[in-house]
Amino acid sequence: MVTIVLASGMLSLVGNEKVRGDDWPCFRGPNHDGISNETGWQADWPTEGPKVLWEKSIGRGFASIAVCNGRVYTSGNTGSEEDEDEKNHKDVVYCFDAGTGKEMWKKEYPCPLEPKNHEGGPCATPAVNGKFVYTFSKMGDVYCFEAMKGTVIWNKKLVEELGLKLPTWFLAGSPLVMDKLVILNVGSRGVALDKQSGKVAWQSGKDPCGYATPVRYKMDGQDCVAIAGCDKVFAVKPETGKELWQFDWKTQYDVNAADPIITGNNVFISSGYNKGCSLMEIKNGEVSPVWQNKEMRNHINSTVLWKGYLYGFDEKKLKCLDLKTGETKWDQDGLGKGSLMVADGKLIVLSEKGKLVIAQAEPEGFKAICESQILNGKCWTVPVLANGKIYARNAMGDLVCVDVSKKGTK
Repeated sequence: MVTIVLASGMLSLVGNEKVRGDDWPCFRGPNHDGISNETGWQADWPTEGPKVLWEKSIGRGFASIAVCNGRVYTSGNTGSEEDEDEKNHKDVVYCFDAGTGKEMWKKEYPCPLEPKNHEGGPCATPAVNGKFVYTFSKMGDVYCFEAMKGTVIWNKKLVEELGLKLPTWFLAGSPLVMDKLVILNVGSRGVALDKQSGKVAWQSGKDPCGYATPVRYKMDGQDCVAIAGCDKVFAVKPETGKELWQFDWKTQYDVNAADPIITGNNVFISSGYNKGCSLMEIKNGEVSPVWQNKEMRNHINSTVLWKGYLYGFDEKKLKCLDLKTGETKWDQDGLGKGSLMVADGKLIVLSEKGKLVIAQAEPEGFKAICESQILNGKCWTVPVLANGKIYARNAMGDLVCVDVSKKGTK
């Protein structure tokens, strides 16, 4: 089990239509919610599908894609299940030109593949912040690279240095860069590092963590960070790590992989293994349930909240739920354990077998606009739309960039 475990904008003109493109600098985008502000991209395409701009082989893994300032960042692992010598297993961090796929730089370091009930490899998505990019391996290696050249600024071996315990499927949450800190889901209630030096700013206990990415949010006027741990969901003050609230959320195998969704004073959480989902209300640090059911069981990927409705994968079924009541509005079979993001009121869905589907994000029913097979093999990693291009990968490391700009799909 893994969690798949994603800024600056630009304006251009295509014909007489204004197109707004947005970078996607980290896991789940600049607002940490799986929603892009990009508009004007082509939501349908010819029968033959969207134009493939470039393809790369990046090694095994489930890391998604970060896009910033014309560069694409992701990672994979060079190991194979046949090669049991871990000395030959390395994580590789890549930087490509977003338009052409030209390799701008790559950096590698030793890291075991660890194909435990899946293909193995890195799960965390790089996070770009200013002139730097931050990465996190499944074994706790944290790197800060200079974003344009790949120079190593600092690195930490968190698990070894802090004596932390690893969860069963190792570490999967992506780095959250927040103000002066890099916050990571590792240890009992997270660890924060100074983003310039890598020095530990605060740490919690040493117990195993969950597999989700820390989520930045604001409640009652203060900045907070929510984290899905191994058996609890909790929030902390980003500056100190002091706990603000928590509630129990125990799942089979201690797998909490999907990021919490915070809206107003409510928190939505969902997990697989038949656990289900719940909407909780936070008042003065006290947590009480609004509703709970098994209509949404996020095994791997996170749900997206759009205009009062939740869109996500209930195990192998794509669903839409009413946030207020938890009622299922519609469901759709045939996409497996897929993933999605939202842009311009549309769902951008990648099926478990590599089919890219564009559909309306609306509660009245599932309405597909177009679809195209862009990858083969297992696809558990969420696709990314950035500046008129959609990036997607599979578990074996095939990375594809397709053109969904108006120009590219004519």
